[in-house]
Amino acid sequence: MWKRAQWICLLVAAMAAIARNGRMQGPPREMLAACEAKSQGDSCTVQTPFGETFQGACRKGPRGEPILACVPSRQATITKAEAMPGTQVSTASVLCSYQVSTTNKQLGLPSSAQWSCTANERKLSANGVPNHAVGRFPNPGNPNTITAQTVNFATTVNPALRQGQPVPIRVTGYAINGIKFDPGTAQSCTENCQNHGEDPGGRWRIEALNQAYFDFGVDANNAHVQPDGAYHYHGVPTALLNAGNKLTLVGWAADGFPMYAQSSREPRSSYRLKTTPDAGRPSLSIAPMGTFQQDYEYLAGSGDLDECNGRSGVTPEFPNGTYYYLLTKTYPYVPRCLKGSQVTHPQGQGPMPPRPRR
Repeated sequence: MWKRAQWICLLVAAMAAIARNGRMQGPPREMLAACEAKSQGDSCTVQTPFGETFQGACRKGPRGEPILACVPSRQATITKAEAMPGTQVSTASVLCSYQVSTTNKQLGLPSSAQWSCTANERKLSANGVPNHAVGRFPNPGNPNTITAQTVNFATTVNPALRQGQPVPIRVTGYAINGIKFDPGTAQSCTENCQNHGEDPGGRWRIEALNQAYFDFGVDANNAHVQPDGAYHYHGVPTALLNAGNKLTLVGWAADGFPMYAQSSREPRSSYRLKTTPDAGRPSLSIAPMGTFQQDYEYLAGSGDLDECNGRSGVTPEFPNGTYYYLLTKTYPYVPRCLKGSQVTHPQGQGPMPPRPRR
C-alpha cells in the first residue's frame, strides 16, 4: 500500500509541476519507459504497477534534457483495470440537460454552464462565473478579481467503484453551475512558519477553512479567487443548497459519481484532529491545531463517511441507491480522493499558485 501511495504521489507531483510551470522532477520509471523510441510531443500511454493507465505526451526535462517522460495531459484519465463487481450505476437520466444562462449583476458578467450526456460521457462547458452572490473580491485576504474562464470537462455516466485504494485528486469535480471544487491550497509553512505561509515550498499544508493563522479571504460560499481569476469552492457552496435540510445534488465528481451537500444534520466525516501534533510541526502558539492538512487523521468507522467523504445509499435522484460524495462543514470539507474506477483529472488540477505578498 505504501509503495502504491508513493508512486501516486510522484505521478501527482509531476502533473502538478507541469500544470504550474512545465517542470518535472523524478518521474516514475514507467513514465520514462513509455517514451522509449519516441520523440518530443508523441502521444504515450503509461501502465502503472497497480493496473491503472493514463494517456499523455512525451516531454523533455525542465532544462531541455534529452530524456523523455510521459507527462499526463491536461485531460488525463487514470483508469483502474478492474471495477468492483455490482457497483456500477448509470447517471444518464440525471441532469443531462442542465444549464445555467444568466447575468451575475453583482459582477457585471454573464454566467453560463451547459451539461450534456452521451452514451458514455457527461460533459460540461462553462465560463466559470458563479450564478449567485459572491463576497467582495479583491479583499484583504484575497487580492484577485473574478474573471470568465474556459471550462471543458468530461467524465463517465456509468461510474463504478474501483478495487484497491482510492485516487488522490486536486480538482475533485465541478458544481452544477460550472464552478470547480478545489479543496487544497498552495500556501504552506516551513519550520515554525518562518515563511509566514506565503509560498508553496513548506512541508505543512495550510487549510483554507476553519483556521485563523492565514487569511484566504473566502466568502459565504466557502470560495475565493485564484490569481488567474478562477472562482472556486473549498467547501460547501451554500448558495446552491435547497431550502430546508434536503440532500442537494451540487455537482459531479471527476469519477462520475454525484456530489451532495445539505444545510444541517449532515452525515459525519470520519476525520478528526490528531490528539498529538506531528513531530516537527510548527508551534501551537503560532498555528493552532486545525491549521494544517497534516493535523487531521482518518479513523474508519468514527463517522458516517469513508476516507473520500463518500458512502452508498439512496438519494432523491437515485432512489435505487448509488455511491455518492458528501461535502461537509468539517474536514475534509470537499473530498481529497476519489473511489471510482475511472477518474478524469480536470483542467487546472494543480493547487492554487502562491499569491503575491501584500
